[in-house]
Amino acid sequence: MSFSFYDAVVPTNLQILAAVDALMGKAAAFCTEQGRTEADLIDARLAPDMLPLGYQVKSCVAHSIGGIDGAKAGNFSPDMTPWPTDFASLRADLQSAATSLKSIDREAFDSLAGCDTQFSFGEMVMPFTGANFLLSFSQPNFFFHATTAYAILRAQGVKVGKLDFIGMPRIKTGG
Repeated sequence: MSFSFYDAVVPTNLQILAAVDALMGKAAAFCTEQGRTEADLIDARLAPDMLPLGYQVKSCVAHSIGGIDGAKAGNFSPDMTPWPTDFASLRADLQSAATSLKSIDREAFDSLAGCDTQFSFGEMVMPFTGANFLLSFSQPNFFFHATTAYAILRAQGVKVGKLDFIGMPRIKTGG
């Protein structure tokens, strides 16, 4: 069995997006159980100079399907729109990203590996190939934001552990 560019990106994005979605479900339940508002958690930060949970979740979407869309277009710029302010909307965005990822054609995705892609933010422009952008820029950002979302919830007292972050591993089935 050969291992493709698609295999290196899409299945893991799907796994972690599902895990972050489940984390948002636990966060919503925690708010109900503890009598806290959703805003208490969505606006929570690990440190004063870090962005809050809502931004972290939005960035998981931006660096999964958004990164792939950027590679297709040849340019990725950060999404500066506000993040959702309720768990239902955060979860809907995560689920929409997963649905989009599931619809990606493997061959079309693999063809992105050698395409020119750039990251641009204001005057800063960083040139990449599609593979280098997704594997060395977008994917690390994706994991950073997923990890930070998990850590914010832990710091706020939500009962989550490593398996909640990992989600459902792709285990071997059959013989």
